[in-house]
This record gives sequence, structure tokens and C-alpha cells, in this order.
Amino acid sequence: MKKIFLVLFAILIAQNISAQTSYILCGKLVDTKSGKIYKEKTIVVKGNKIAEVKDGYIMPKSANLIDLRDKVVMPGLIDMHVHLEMEYDDKTRINKYILDEADVAYNSVKFAETTLKNGFTTVRDLGGTGVNISLRNAINAGKIPGPRVFTAGKSLATTGGHADPTNGSSRKLIGNPGPKEGVVNSVEDGRKAVRQRYKNGADCIKITATGGVLSVAKSGDNPQFTIEEIKAICEMADDYGMHVAAHAHGDEGMQRAIIGGVKTIEHGTYMSDKTMELMKQYDAYLVPTITAGKEVADKAKIKGFYPDIVVPKALAVGPQIQGTFARAYKKGVGIAFGTDAGVFRHGVNGKEFGFMVEAGMPAIETLQAATITNAILLKMPSEIGQIAKGFYADIIAVNENPLEDISTMEQVTFVMKNGVVYKE
Repeated sequence: MKKIFLVLFAILIAQNISAQTSYILCGKLVDTKSGKIYKEKTIVVKGNKIAEVKDGYIMPKSANLIDLRDKVVMPGLIDMHVHLEMEYDDKTRINKYILDEADVAYNSVKFAETTLKNGFTTVRDLGGTGVNISLRNAINAGKIPGPRVFTAGKSLATTGGHADPTNGSSRKLIGNPGPKEGVVNSVEDGRKAVRQRYKNGADCIKITATGGVLSVAKSGDNPQFTIEEIKAICEMADDYGMHVAAHAHGDEGMQRAIIGGVKTIEHGTYMSDKTMELMKQYDAYLVPTITAGKEVADKAKIKGFYPDIVVPKALAVGPQIQGTFARAYKKGVGIAFGTDAGVFRHGVNGKEFGFMVEAGMPAIETLQAATITNAILLKMPSEIGQIAKGFYADIIAVNENPLEDISTMEQVTFVMKNGVVYKE
């Protein structure tokens, strides 16, 4: 009887802790829905949700107060393109052959925590080995700290395509990977590959519609799927409640992807005006990943950092992405915030805001791209991306007004996710 009582007592304590009410005093509060910044607000957090947003500073006696009166507070940020299993360096290619799955998993724990502590409370992971699915599950179970993860598991490619896992291997190791490994060479392969991703536990699908920069293959922009294959993948993904993202640098591959039904185009380097019009027509969004473009171009100048076959692609593609983004934004293409972190160091995702502003997007719109827009794309418009009643308590703070100094987004000073403070 005593043992049962102790167990019940422990449960009651745990429930009381989870339902604890916190009062966050905000010097300035960014309202992402209206695009305005308000002064002197109090956010009331109960459990993992926002209970109220009140005018002025509310400070009940004996309450759990979080004093951010000298900060600018906003919703947790959403990055629609990360790779939490990796962080590219000059050993990445050899690591593919010497690291075990457990090594990848241990590394991903650090990358996830770093991402969260830099203000990104939700991310979309667009490709790894499948460890990213287990990582998501561990975060959801509260075993490790990290952002809310939506993952594609393993990206889909064609034989020799950008996400073919055996590119650059010796002939003894190349083998013949198929849909199970994420390699598609027919309409039927495409359907099977989507079903396999669903079985594995993926949340969305990622295809590599064109060649890529960092793959050990010659082309960085040629189309690599037929439109029939893309349509089959998108139709099957829709049946299973998943959207499709398409890595794409070349224009023809982008057009096939858009017509085929993908929701987001990643990178979009050589996008033509015609393709921009197609994106508007089909309600597709561009995820520009400007930071990745700049980083790979810089790293390509370091001798030996990339394989020789990668260097000319990095030097050609990298400098183009920001200019394409500027044109697409002016054309009225929908813009979603995404960085491709993992191609460069995790935790500096906030640089993307500055590059977007530099290219002509107003600061408030970059913040809305990383909150409101991305929440809609993830089908969580009433749960994340805003500080409002009923939303998850994903709350961050920075030192300065980002509408006046966007670089402040690179130095997040407070992070709460689901009502739990991870950085203060």
C-alpha cells in the first residue's frame, strides 16, 4: 500500500510540474501574424501551451517569472532544410565508410541540441541515412534535447543521382541500390520508395530532381527524374499524407518537379522567369538556402576540402543562389525559410536572415517566412509560428530589434520549446 501511495504521489508531482504556470515578461514582442512589434507584454505559459498574452507586466506573487524586459521576444523559428546527421568537413567523404550508425547517431544528438539552442524549435530534416527518424523519436520521447523534427528519412535519387548513397564508391562497393535504399528508376520504383519511407517512419519525401553540388558526380544541375516518376512519387506521397520537397539547381528539373506536384523547391539556383511563374501557378515555394551557397563557394577555395569533382560545381552554383532568390522574391514566388545546415556548421542558421534582407526581402517578411509560412507548409498553422493563445510555447528572445538590426538573429539569448526552457 505504501509503495502504491508513493507511486501516485510521484505522478501527482509530475503532473503539477508539467502544468506549472510561467509568466514571461517581454520588453518587446514580435507579432508574426500582423508583422508588428508590441511593447510591454506578458506571455502566460501553462504546461506546454500559451494560455494568454496580456498587456503590460503581470507579476503574481510566488509565480514563476521569466524576465525578458530587456529583450525582443518572438516565436520559435522553423528551418525547412537541415541535415541533423552530419556536419560537412574535409573528412565527410571517408566518414561514410568508417562511421557506424551509432557514431552518426551520437553526432546527431549534439547537432540537434545546438540547433535548438540557437532558436530553431522546429526543423524539417531533408535527408540522411534514416538515423534522423530515430533522432526525431528520441526528441519526442524527451530522451534528448532538440527541435521538433519533421524528417524525410533517406532522400530519393536516381541511379548515380545526387542522393545515390553509393556515388564515389569503388566498383566493389557500388552494388545496385533500389527503392529500399532510396534509388528510383521507374514509376513503380517511385511508388515503392514512398511506401518504404512511410514504413520507415518518414514525415515527408525529399527527391533530388537535379544533380547536386556535393555529390561525387559530374553534373550539378541536370534533370534526374522523368516527370512521370515525379508525378507517381507525389501522388503516392499525397495518399500517405506527406508532401514532397525537391532539391533542384537546374531549370528543367525544377519545371518537371513543379508540374509533377512537389510543394517546395530547395536551392533553385538556375531558376528561369518561366519557372517562377510555374511556381506561382502551382503554389510551390522556394527554400533558397543562401547560406549553404555562400559556404560551399568559400570552402571550394580551400585545397583538398572537397573532392576535385565537386570544386567546379561549388564555385559555379554557390554564388548564384542569392541572386536567384532576389529575383524570385520580386516576382512574387512564395518563400519559405531554410538553410541546408549540415552542409555547413549547425547553429549558424540565423545568418540566412541577413542574406535574405541583403537580397531585398524586408526583415519582418524573413521572420514570417521562418514562422507563419513554414508552419502552414508543415500543416501546423494553429500550433506553431505565433505567440498566441493555444499555440505551443515555442518562444525565443534576442537582444536587439531585428527590424533594425537583422544580425541579432544570429545571437539568440533565450529558448523555450514546449514550455521548457533550454537556454536562458
